[in-house]
This record gives sequence, structure tokens and C-alpha cells, in this order.
Amino acid sequence: MSKAGLKETAVLGVLRRGDGLLLLKRAREPNRGLYVPVGGHVDAFEPPRNAAIREVQEETGLLLADVRFCGVLVETSPSKYNWVTFVYSAEVERFPPPDCSEGVLEWVATSRLGNIATPPTDAFIYQFVSEGRPFVMDARFDESLEMTSLADEISGEVLYERE
Repeated sequence: MSKAGLKETAVLGVLRRGDGLLLLKRAREPNRGLYVPVGGHVDAFEPPRNAAIREVQEETGLLLADVRFCGVLVETSPSKYNWVTFVYSAEVERFPPPDCSEGVLEWVATSRLGNIATPPTDAFIYQFVSEGRPFVMDARFDESLEMTSLADEISGEVLYERE
């Protein structure tokens, strides 16, 4: 985890097939118990695109020739949770999810997304990715890591604001 508010750098790989997403039900923090796209930290001296391809291969066994850059998610809190995440996507053939040391991989129909536990930012990410809209999302969290606001800097849209 980050120290004194320094941002951790990560990637997400949104893997899609038709109306389904390959998601990981995480076994550990951050986001333990939540369904998330595959991903992880960007290593030192590693470009984010390469990190996305590497993380997809490490977690799914799938070697992608390329991924499409979709946007950036910046998460800021007054505590230990501070991230800059580069989001990529790829259309892939449906395949049986392998065992994964990070949790359980599962194909999830987009119609089920509202019925499973996901981070509060992810529904917005999936919407923008499916629409092919680039984004730079700014998510703010309180001390309890509850999201207080989410805005897209490209469109200027406020996507969520806690009352």
C-alpha cells in the first residue's frame, strides 16, 4: 500500500466477449471479495501497456497480442488508498477460466453486474469501455474508503456525488 498519500501505479485489463466480462473475485486486499477486472501493479521501468498484457497473461494464461487503451482512473483518499490505474480492454474468445492465485476467475454477463459486489468505480468504467468513450476518472474517498465523488475530466461529467 502507498505511504503518505503517494500514488500506486496499476493497470486493469477489461476482457470482453459478447455480453460477458471475465472478472476476478479477489481473494486478498485491495478489494477482497469484490469482482474486478484482472490487473495489478506496473513494475519499475515497465510501460503500462506492457504491464496490462503481462498481468492478463499471469492471471489468465492468455497471451494477448495487443490491448486497447481506454482511460485512467485516479483514486484519492486521506488514508492509505491512493492509485493511478491505466485501463485497457480486449475482445477475447471465451475460454474456461483457469485457476488463479489472486482469486476466482468467472465469466459474468453484463446483465448481472448490478447483482454482484464490485468497486463503486467499476460500473462507470464498464459503461465507458462499452461505449468506446475515453475517460480520466477522478474518484475521491473518505477516511473509511467510501467513495464521496466521481467525475470524468474529459467530459466534465460528475458521475457520482455522495449527498
